[in-house]
Amino acid sequence: MWAGKDNGKDVNWHKAIRYCRDLRLAGYSDWRLATLGELEGIYDKDANTPGRNGQGASTWHVKGNLFLTGNQWSSSRLVDDRGHPSGYASRFDFNEGRVFNGDELSFYTNKRALCVRGSGK
Repeated sequence: MWAGKDNGKDVNWHKAIRYCRDLRLAGYSDWRLATLGELEGIYDKDANTPGRNGQGASTWHVKGNLFLTGNQWSSSRLVDDRGHPSGYASRFDFNEGRVFNGDELSFYTNKRALCVRGSGK
């Protein structure tokens, strides 16, 4: 189950995680930031769903009429060469339909939180 829209403003990765964890919507409190695989799964190059971007109205290639306002952080954090969580995470761009790996967790320009609930499998 998807939240229907992202958080609507620039957030860094930690704030995106917190936003979804704290979200109370439709009677549910078990929301979380989507995984990279979940975000890739709702990309549809043939969909032209109305949304917004930094310049105003925009369209995004996303299934389910989700209202997006920027690129979406994923909960997928990169690991360093020793297998420990790094200071970087991945995001998904629903305009270009591609993954960007290696965004600093503190970077927030045009990054949003799209929340989901369910198994994450």
